[in-house]
Amino acid sequence: MPPSASLVVAVDGPSGSGKSSVSRRVAQRFGLAYLDTGAMYRALTWWCLERGVDLHDQAAVTATLDALPLAMGTDPSAPHVTVAGHDVGAAIRETRVSEQVSAVATNLDVRARMRDLQRALIAADARGTVAEGRDITTVVAPDADVRVLLTASEQARLERRARELHGHAEAHAVEATRDQVVRRDRDDSTVSQFVEAADGVVTIDSSSLTLEQVVDAVSALITERTGRRPQAVAP
Repeated sequence: MPPSASLVVAVDGPSGSGKSSVSRRVAQRFGLAYLDTGAMYRALTWWCLERGVDLHDQAAVTATLDALPLAMGTDPSAPHVTVAGHDVGAAIRETRVSEQVSAVATNLDVRARMRDLQRALIAADARGTVAEGRDITTVVAPDADVRVLLTASEQARLERRARELHGHAEAHAVEATRDQVVRRDRDDSTVSQFVEAADGVVTIDSSSLTLEQVVDAVSALITERTGRRPQAVAP
């Protein structure tokens, strides 16, 4: 297959599967934009909390999204998320957001609007895009050139998230992250399928692989499916 003029790579997976790190590095290798769709749900959750919007009032949350002053920076070397001109990249990763984002992400009206926003962002970048999330391969970009489901064992995912949040994966840190990982996956699985691959989606189990090995596997798949080769090896 000849190289696509505007390559779209869709990556889905549960919490802690490594999809964000992998997607960023793949985007760097191929000179593509990077879109973290989960950050969009987190930004809306943060904005609702800041404005005192009841996250369980689905109509109110949807109305808040309609007026959300959100901007997504898609440079994989320095992605950023701003709301009303303020960088909220750190704020949307705080525990209070992580614990409540599922209430927003399972709002079907919000998901429908987010789908349209995400499709517009993907279509707007002439470089092509690596988009990652929960329903990119099935809903947002089902016609993507390459579609990947990243998976990993529950223990591997818990340990990764513990290292990310606490700097280590000792037993108490792993348990402290269990709710954010396991419960969120359970809640989100009621509205999107990211546990089993849909037809045409390639599954990569990262449980026993290094980050670089997973990036290599996705890169090889892109070359195989599209003929596109990496421009550079990501650091």
